[in-house]
Amino acid sequence: MTEERNLIPQILTGIACIFGTVGVLWYYGYLHFAKPEDALELSQFTMLKTVPGEDYKVALEPAPQVAHCVEGVMVLFDSEQKGLTGVLVNDRKQAVRCVGQETPQQVQ
Repeated sequence: MTEERNLIPQILTGIACIFGTVGVLWYYGYLHFAKPEDALELSQFTMLKTVPGEDYKVALEPAPQVAHCVEGVMVLFDSEQKGLTGVLVNDRKQAVRCVGQETPQQVQ
């Protein structure tokens, strides 16, 4: 009672299901393929330590990024590339915290 089964249709069906699932997830926005221009390297930012009584120099022209405190985390918004946002992290991928601003709450 040994019958040979043709496994090729089952393998092709499995591969088609995987590609179909990835396609649907990408179409509805649950899957995002990151591009190099989607990220800024952390090395592009440097912290200048301020010491009382000492002067420090910075450029007059501001950076194209704007920082906001969102739920206690420093979030950067890029004004040149619309829609580009990111969380500021250190070299250990720990989010930089911020204080002093509360997230706007909906008035009931």
